[in-house]
Parts: sequence; C-alpha cells; structure tokens
Amino acid sequence: MKYDIVGVGDAAYDNLCIVENYPEEDGSTHILEMHNQGGGCCATALVAASRLGFSTAFIGNTGDDYAGKQIRDTFIQDNVSIEGVDIIKGRRSSLGFVMIDPVKSTRTKFPYRNNLPDINWTKEKYELIRNARIIHIDSTNINNAMTAARIARQAGVPISMDGCSRKADNTPSAQLAAMADILIMNEAFPYYTSGKNTLEEAMKFFADAGSRIVISTLGEKGCIALIDGELRRFPAFRVNALDSTGAGDVFHGAFIAGYLRNYSLEECIRYASAVAALKCLKIGGRDGIPNHQETLEFIRKNSEG
Repeated sequence: MKYDIVGVGDAAYDNLCIVENYPEEDGSTHILEMHNQGGGCCATALVAASRLGFSTAFIGNTGDDYAGKQIRDTFIQDNVSIEGVDIIKGRRSSLGFVMIDPVKSTRTKFPYRNNLPDINWTKEKYELIRNARIIHIDSTNINNAMTAARIARQAGVPISMDGCSRKADNTPSAQLAAMADILIMNEAFPYYTSGKNTLEEAMKFFADAGSRIVISTLGEKGCIALIDGELRRFPAFRVNALDSTGAGDVFHGAFIAGYLRNYSLEECIRYASAVAALKCLKIGGRDGIPNHQETLEFIRKNSEG
C-alpha cells in the first residue's frame, strides 16, 4: 500500500505525572494525576499528520514487552500503519517518564532508551519509502535514518528531518541533515551540529548543505525560519498551556501536512504553530492533537503573538 508519509525514527510509550512541585534531592512530592500515551519524536509527528487527514506508516522495531504493545496499539488507534514494524523478542522498547509542574508550566523528562537492533531492511520496507509522497526521520538512530534517507533520495522522495539531538559532537547528524529537504530543529541542534556561533550562521550552513527549508523551533517563543537568506521570526499562538510535551513533534507532523497541501512556507508555519498550540491544551504529546477543521477554526479565531 502507498502512504502519504512514512516515518523512521523514535517511538516510545510515555508515562506522564502532574506533580505538586518538583522535589529537591532526597525529597518527595505528591502525584496529582497520571497519564499514559504514545510518544516519540517521529511517531508523534506521524500521529499528528494522520489526525490532520493524511495516510501514514511507521518503519521500525519494538520489543515484545508491554511498552512495545502499547506503542503498536496507539499507532493503530490513530490509523498509523505498522506493516513496517518488527517485534524483537527479548528486547526493550523505549519508555518516557515525564514530570509536569502545573504551577511553573515546566516539565522534566526521563527517557529510558530501548535496546533494539537496527531495522532489518526488507524489500517491503524499501517499497514503503519509495512509494511515499514524503518521509520523515529523526536523529535518534543515525543508522536507521541514514538508510531511509538514502532510499528516499534514490527514489526522488522528499525528506523531512527532525533535528532533535542535543549532543555536542554531532557530525553524523550534520551528514544526515544535509540530506533533508525540510529541516526543522530544536533550539540547540543548529549550534551543536553546525559548530557555528550564531543562529544565522548555523541555519545558512544547513541551507548551503542542501536543505531547502530550514527552521528552528523555540517553544513558546515561536520559531525562526531562513527565508531568502534572511532570518524571520514567527511568534507562537498564545494559549493557556497545560503541557508542552510533544509540541515540537506535533509541529513537524503538521508542517508536513501543510506542505502536502501545497501551503506556502508562511502558511505551513502558521498551520503547524496552531496545531502545536492546541496540543498544549491537554496533557501529553497526543491527546490534544486536533483535526484539520479544528485547526482552521482555531486559526480563524486567533491571532498570533
């Protein structure tokens, strides 16, 4: 089957706790609420795109553990195909533990990484990528992402990348970013990966390397895009946010949805910003993701900045 968007990257199962306050070392605090839902950079982007009206599929591995089952089940619930997913016996799936302070509107993440092997690239997985309208990758597993990008490049399929790494030594991520047509990064990735001292230098570095669209997301401060060689800031929609978990991942999925609708760059950013803002009205990375009509209505009723 052919899909609009095929993703290769991180998929996790998140455990989110709203706490009274963040405890000091050797201290304790009360949990006020607990939430469980699917997570992961690439996986949540695919869920967002699916809710916005596009067919999506994930290629990757999960363990045969409880978290792995939840990852697969939550994909199915949101109409993300798992025909490219292999279950690896005796291996651990990714888990995320998130503490949310509702008073300060902050969150602290504790990722528990998987011990899964690299993807076994079968003919069927190759075809999923070759037949996609676009692929979306993240930098959590460079080997998997690089293989996916090479397959897509050879087939002429556009590549969207989530620059989510915060590692200082990031040469492999820089090589991967050079293959991306759409590169949307967190606020740290441009500096760590390019080695440049200013955001403008860093973003031009990626554009010179080959990326046609280069954006850095800044959370509640919005995002910055490189347009016609100049940096342009786009403010975020103002909402009474409960939790920002997954907002960047959702931004990616919504941006791709706008791109596939042939929106202009400015329209893609506005659309993605609206979807990310609506997500923040609920706890976790996925419960608050709207559909297309809800997003358009929100944009109509609200102004940015």
